[in-house]
Amino acid sequence: MIEEIEPFLQQAAEGGELKPAAIADGLKQLREKIYQDFDQGVPAEKLIHETAALIDRVLEFCFLHFIGDRSRCSCCLVAVGGYGRSELLPGSDIDLMILLEKNANKAQQQQISAFLTFLWDIGLEVGHSVRTTRDCVRQGKVDVTVMTNMIESRLIYGNSKLYEKYQRAIGPKKLWSSRKFFEAKLREQHDRHLRFNDTAYNLEPNIKEGPGGLRDIQIIGWVAKRHFGDKSFKELVEHGFLTEAEYEILDAGQKHLWQVRFALHRLAGRREDRLLFDYQKKIAQRFGFTSGENNLAIEQFMQQYYRTIMELERLSEMLLQIFKEEILLTASQRKLKPINERFNLRNKFIEVAHADVFKQHPPALIELFLLISLTEGCEGVTASTIRLVREHLYLIDDDYRSDDTVNQWFMQLMSAPSGQTHQMRRMNSYGFLAAYIPAFGRIVGRMQYDLFHAYTVDQHTIFVIRNLRRFALEIHEHEFPFCNLVYSKLENPCLLYLAALFHDIAKGRGGDHSVLGAEEATQFCLQHKLNRKDTRIVSQLVRDHLLMSVTAQRKDISDPDVVRDFARQVGSMNMLNYLYLLTVADIRSTNPKLWNNWKDALLKQLYNATKAVIRRGIDQTPDIDEIIQENRDAAYEVMADLPFSSEQIDSVCDRVPGDYFLRHHPLEIKWHVNSILSNPEASRLVSIRQSPQTANTKVFVYGNEVAHAFSQVTGTLGSLGLSILNAEIFTTSDHKIMDTFIILDHNNQAVTDPAIIAEIERRLLKALKSDSIYKGHTNTRKPRQLKAFDHPTTVQFEQDYLNGRTVMEISALDMPGLLSVIANVIAEMDIDITHAKISTLGEKINDIFYLTTTDGKAITNQAMLDQLRENLITALEARKAA
Repeated sequence: MIEEIEPFLQQAAEGGELKPAAIADGLKQLREKIYQDFDQGVPAEKLIHETAALIDRVLEFCFLHFIGDRSRCSCCLVAVGGYGRSELLPGSDIDLMILLEKNANKAQQQQISAFLTFLWDIGLEVGHSVRTTRDCVRQGKVDVTVMTNMIESRLIYGNSKLYEKYQRAIGPKKLWSSRKFFEAKLREQHDRHLRFNDTAYNLEPNIKEGPGGLRDIQIIGWVAKRHFGDKSFKELVEHGFLTEAEYEILDAGQKHLWQVRFALHRLAGRREDRLLFDYQKKIAQRFGFTSGENNLAIEQFMQQYYRTIMELERLSEMLLQIFKEEILLTASQRKLKPINERFNLRNKFIEVAHADVFKQHPPALIELFLLISLTEGCEGVTASTIRLVREHLYLIDDDYRSDDTVNQWFMQLMSAPSGQTHQMRRMNSYGFLAAYIPAFGRIVGRMQYDLFHAYTVDQHTIFVIRNLRRFALEIHEHEFPFCNLVYSKLENPCLLYLAALFHDIAKGRGGDHSVLGAEEATQFCLQHKLNRKDTRIVSQLVRDHLLMSVTAQRKDISDPDVVRDFARQVGSMNMLNYLYLLTVADIRSTNPKLWNNWKDALLKQLYNATKAVIRRGIDQTPDIDEIIQENRDAAYEVMADLPFSSEQIDSVCDRVPGDYFLRHHPLEIKWHVNSILSNPEASRLVSIRQSPQTANTKVFVYGNEVAHAFSQVTGTLGSLGLSILNAEIFTTSDHKIMDTFIILDHNNQAVTDPAIIAEIERRLLKALKSDSIYKGHTNTRKPRQLKAFDHPTTVQFEQDYLNGRTVMEISALDMPGLLSVIANVIAEMDIDITHAKISTLGEKINDIFYLTTTDGKAITNQAMLDQLRENLITALEARKAA
């Protein structure tokens, strides 16, 4: 590669004055050749070093021209950062330091400026600093990032004696002792991990900065270099800090990340460290993955990536623990406290009493994790013990899994009063969980290629357990007080944790993962000596873990029959308590953006309605008219303080259909009635308030019945960047619309800004004057992440004969303005919407509409339904292509 740049350098120097075009052309050609070599299978590890050597030669040539040769040079050109390690990807910045003997005079400043300008002219993206040795000491002393960059320096060209002086000046005996440097890098790592939610298993991970990424590997190298003087990881083996097998894992992991990062630069044509959806599918294909029946190529590639990251995280934890013991602890601090004959507590970290503990007593592998949770003051596991756990996982076989002592200790851990979540993470990280529950091993690192599931299946599972634990702790009661109250009623919380552990364990196998997972859970419970009742509870929770979520979000839970059917499936108050908590924890652990106050309110509503049915008796069918009258009476009670007569209140309530009282809370009915009676002359009105029941923003629209009102309202709200979560559509006996919408802003938050509320009211009042479908502007720009997905549009119908309506379910790729498109299609066919539940699941929508003919009956004309389906699919596919 170096030889190939020489003709371009010589061409640039012809005539005396250095010409940038020739070098720029040479770099462009060689950069493309580097990418072609990568495409043809040359390892990224080889190419990043070759790229660094190529740039070395170009910089040396240019520096010589502008600054002068070594004999006359009083400065140095120094590579720092990643470039200082001779690691350079084609799209990476080139970090340089120009080291001066003393502050530059005017002539030197001009030379340096001309040199740096020329580098930009030839197409190099350079990050640079100009410092004397004194500057380096002063700036390095106050900034560990600057210090880290300088530690990784390498002389490219210039005065070698000056460079040696600089290295002595920043050495650990004069600046940033090993102890202080290590402590600073640990703090830096902790803060960086928090920026990525303390997990490497995000949908679009940052392969450089995320936990387990290249930066964590680099921290090991920086500390090793600062304290031990090691220049390579191989030297850590020689010092006894790494085994040969661990070195190979570390080396292979780093090479894999280099391959991925190089592919990212190749696809982006620039520096890119985020493994975005845009690139994941292409890299999976480039790396030779092919889709199987139940496992997409991209999912296989990402599982390999996540498993690599997990190994690197574990190695990083172990090595940093070794460094901590070596660097931070003095001899007087190395305290040893026996726990039992197998384990000691050393400096707040648990360790085996001798190297053969696991071999002599295999159940100690699970005992270790139990002791961590039970031992006061224990902060973790010593590095040597982590290594021994990994080396003895082979002991976990069928005999081990059926050992009574092992089973007993595992169940004790699941019931531990504290530390449960930490131990689940630790067991997963060390590989114990995958060995002990082989089915769990298949979901480790498994991702699902969508925007709905934000984490890998194993990480999601552990997050569910974490959220359930928070429901048990008083310190977290302010987050979900109702969940804490329900948790206090559980007969056996351990069953809930077991259900959480198994609820997604069969993902990716094909078939119904809930049913397959229930079978796995049943087998596990029987093996661990749970009685038949408890085994049935765990199995049912796993099998039905989606039941409450689906019922609350996709069915009409104001319908007593829906609630009674749900109650019949749940069966008991005890099971309802378990299922409610599992559902809340599951939704909250799927995606941080998924949970909102509306989902919270829906689940509470379903819980309370089901509780009432169970207590009354599931088979005791109440008269629907009785329920309506009870709800109406409750509404009249809260309206007693309104400044209107009972006759005036009757004038509103007598005009609405009976199911209006099923769908609205008494306080909501009070709000509607007060709004109408307070504006007797208004032909139309819009009222907006924050609902105390759901902590969401509700919009009430009232006025003369006009054609396409739903289209106008949804289109207007969509044009304002608002999301509609729910719609209740009613028409009074005297042809007035009484529609209520639940909305959120673009950040999935309630709308509280008075100026925005006023604008919504103004725009809606204007829209209600129109009797045509909405044709205003709607943002059609598709968000970046959505561009990586495609989802077929499907429309399904089901007849609800009991309530005289047709239920339509639409599944489609989410896009801006989608609800307005749907509303327009329905409006054009003169079909009425009585109720709508809007649900966005990552990159797709799953919306439910309750439809009737204009005379309020179910749509039984099959030709009309077929036409509606065809029109919707055509319109939504057209919007997708826009």
